[in-house]
Amino acid sequence: MTLLDVSQLTVTTANQVTLVDGISFRLAEGEMLGLVGESGSGKTVTCRALMRLLPGQGLRISGGSIILAGRDLVALSEAQMAGVRGREIGMIFQNPTSHLNPVMTVGEQIAESRRLHFGASRRQARADALDFLRQVGIPDPQNRAKNYPHEFSGGMRQRAMIAVALAAEPRLLIADEPTTALDVTVQMQILRLLSDLRSELGVAMIMITHDLGVVAQTCDRIAVMYGGRLCESGGKREVLHHAAHPYTQGLIDCQPQSEGSAGYLKTIPGQPPVANHFPEGCRFHPRCHAASEACRQQQPALHYTQNSLSHAAACFHPFQPLTQREG
Repeated sequence: MTLLDVSQLTVTTANQVTLVDGISFRLAEGEMLGLVGESGSGKTVTCRALMRLLPGQGLRISGGSIILAGRDLVALSEAQMAGVRGREIGMIFQNPTSHLNPVMTVGEQIAESRRLHFGASRRQARADALDFLRQVGIPDPQNRAKNYPHEFSGGMRQRAMIAVALAAEPRLLIADEPTTALDVTVQMQILRLLSDLRSELGVAMIMITHDLGVVAQTCDRIAVMYGGRLCESGGKREVLHHAAHPYTQGLIDCQPQSEGSAGYLKTIPGQPPVANHFPEGCRFHPRCHAASEACRQQQPALHYTQNSLSHAAACFHPFQPLTQREG
């Protein structure tokens, strides 16, 4: 059953610069979607738009719809949207230090969410906070609940932020690069925790990342963004093993190999485009080895591959043959 249906979502600045251009995707209940792309591709702006918490002055949703469980979030008032944030959509931010309150204990921050969204008493909210700390794997929750965020390690702060997000029992959880600042061992622990929580609670998740290795370990489907547009989407295995778009294949080729490899890592030539200087036509064409005159003049629409009606790419020269347009 579809939980989230995003259609032609467009985000622009006050100067009419388009940062996110007609993004469309769906998310089923309990599903995990990997939103992949280089820095500046529009991943975080897209997900901030889902919560209507766009960063900076002048950014606005200028087109499209965000249907969550039958309601269009774009059409809601700010007061109505305040009831959606946290309660229906939770977010795990990239830097928990910047998003956990430094003058409140971790236990107080979780308990506050329980009181706000469920009207729990102080005693019940504190008991709930300890349960959530246990759920995310923080040892000795009775004492750690009394600690402030700065008294936690990086990995423990990320777990605490996950507990704060889960305390409102959202149906959708957005994780924005949740392992970027952590060492490899802790990264694996956080990813395993998110996968376990998804299985246990049935919460749907959007994982924002530039790391295809993270996607391969955790996600069911992948959506690849470039220059504010969606260039490929599909099931994890379809996209990783049968990439249709040259940019997706370039990202795959950039991944280090654990065995059987030699020499330098492959790279994608050139630099990602800047939002106020997006090229005409396909935004990837200046970096694409297969670009033609058609690529320079017009933007290709998303079309299904011949082998799957769930795997689509926007390319005039795909690796996989394309057929009908995605609806």
